[in-house]
Amino acid sequence: MKRLCTLCARGGSKGVPGKNIRPLLGKPLLAHSLLQAQTSGLFDTIAVSSDSEEILQTALKYGANLLITRPPDLAGDEAAKIPAIAHCAEEAERLTGIKYDTVTDLDATSPLRTIADIAGAVHLLETSEACNVITGHSSRRSPYFNIVEHQPDGSVKLVKTAETPIVRRQDAPRTYDMNASVYVWRRVWLRADYPLFTKRTLLYVMDAANSADIDSELDFLLVEELMRRRGADS
Repeated sequence: MKRLCTLCARGGSKGVPGKNIRPLLGKPLLAHSLLQAQTSGLFDTIAVSSDSEEILQTALKYGANLLITRPPDLAGDEAAKIPAIAHCAEEAERLTGIKYDTVTDLDATSPLRTIADIAGAVHLLETSEACNVITGHSSRRSPYFNIVEHQPDGSVKLVKTAETPIVRRQDAPRTYDMNASVYVWRRVWLRADYPLFTKRTLLYVMDAANSADIDSELDFLLVEELMRRRGADS
């Protein structure tokens, strides 16, 4: 079983400028995910994809095996992430000559995940018939109970309704927030034009405390404080 780990970290960031290499407890943000990938011992190759040479050199310093230059059409604000991951995997195979069985993508902006989370998602894929595994955590709010959307006439209604009205949140079907922290694919199912969700997509459930994603200055401060309280190395 040959496993590839990818980290896709573009240079442009509007919410937190330069966030992928911004220092977080003494290390660039990207470095925390790279070190998790290395420490896990799961991967034959760790590849970092970026349109930024500064990010690529930072990745090299913290142990990336391969540096993949991301083309401009996969690096803009509107670019989807899965095509970038697929491109990274294709380039990794071209450069190494290895045909990988699985590809695991770690989001550089989710440093609170644990190595157990990574291993658990990989294990779920490899011990099932799944095409891919996504990660998420139990939703704080339910689309059956307290998430609403506007209608064309300006009124609002619940995003989802059940056959029997739900009057207590505890009675609503369990739902999960995707956290984009870890994605795992069987290599044959990772293509830019393949859907993320199929009948063979499974969910690995993470603790909400491990799921924070840095997308704003407030997120950065909260994650930094949580890591400090956990005693993360500086």
